[in-house]
Amino acid sequence: MDGTLIDNTPYHYKSWQMMYKKYGKGEVSKQTYYTVISGVPVLETIRRVFGEGKSEDELKALLSEKETFYRESYAPYIRPINGLENFLAELKGAGIKIAMGTSATQEDIDFVFEHIAIRDYFDVIINSTMVTKPKPDPQVYLKAAEKLNVPPEKCVVFEDSLAGIKSGNSAGMKVVGITTGHTAAELQPVNLVIDDYMGLTIPKIAALLRG
Repeated sequence: MDGTLIDNTPYHYKSWQMMYKKYGKGEVSKQTYYTVISGVPVLETIRRVFGEGKSEDELKALLSEKETFYRESYAPYIRPINGLENFLAELKGAGIKIAMGTSATQEDIDFVFEHIAIRDYFDVIINSTMVTKPKPDPQVYLKAAEKLNVPPEKCVVFEDSLAGIKSGNSAGMKVVGITTGHTAAELQPVNLVIDDYMGLTIPKIAALLRG
């Protein structure tokens, strides 16, 4: 979802900067964010960075604080990545099953769907509470394929994060990288790199599965 349906990466990064500064953890660099935090469930990072001596309730309160800051700062600017809605409509019209496998919380998922009317395009939604092994483990995508009743080798993953690309590859799926957070050179190994969904067609995706 984050970075593939919406280009919200800068706002997530800002919210982590706020949390690190407020709680005396110093600066969080873009490199740290993109390589260690992006694509990983928020609570996992909260626990790793802020978790010493904290109860689960305290960790969840920190998660809520971080996500509230993110949503308040991003809400005025939220929009789908260029071409997304037309691409989803084309897939749906062709009878192709669509799943979303995300490290986001259900609150963040609802936040996106409240602002962008795309919920009905998805046959299956797997959120961070439905998996026990976060990305880069392939569990989230294998579970999505299972729920869709589609073999992993017949699935195509769209990812913007390095952890997500590892997850998709480990699941035995074709992977399309989208350059909302990384350059094309950094998004490897993938089967295709896109900047957005403009010009992306079903035949182009089908060609990946034949390759």
